[in-house]
Amino acid sequence: MAAGLRWSNTVTGLSSTFGLGSSLVFFPDLMLTPFNIGIGCVCNSTSAITAYNVEHSFDAGGSSAFISSNATWFQNSTISAASSNLTGNYAFPVSAIRLNVTAGSSTGTVTMTALQAGGI
Repeated sequence: MAAGLRWSNTVTGLSSTFGLGSSLVFFPDLMLTPFNIGIGCVCNSTSAITAYNVEHSFDAGGSSAFISSNATWFQNSTISAASSNLTGNYAFPVSAIRLNVTAGSSTGTVTMTALQAGGI
């Protein structure tokens, strides 16, 4: 049995400060069956209300040719315009997932952790 994938990223301030419109991008393993990803987002700051979205793309990812700012991104239906800790999932294949912090102070942080189930 193959091991699953775990990926975590913390964004401090707005995602636009990265110049890419988002945080780092997670590229799930499209070959794992079943394709299941659990996502948890934690607001780590009590001093600043933060708004964020988890977004996914169907554009080809995981290669040096992938450019995040050129991809078409869709908001996750359960983790959109969030301002508190939330969980969600992907039960269908997507090629890339990112955290996009859209509002808050420069000291507010959000951590997104994605855990993809292992395959057989």
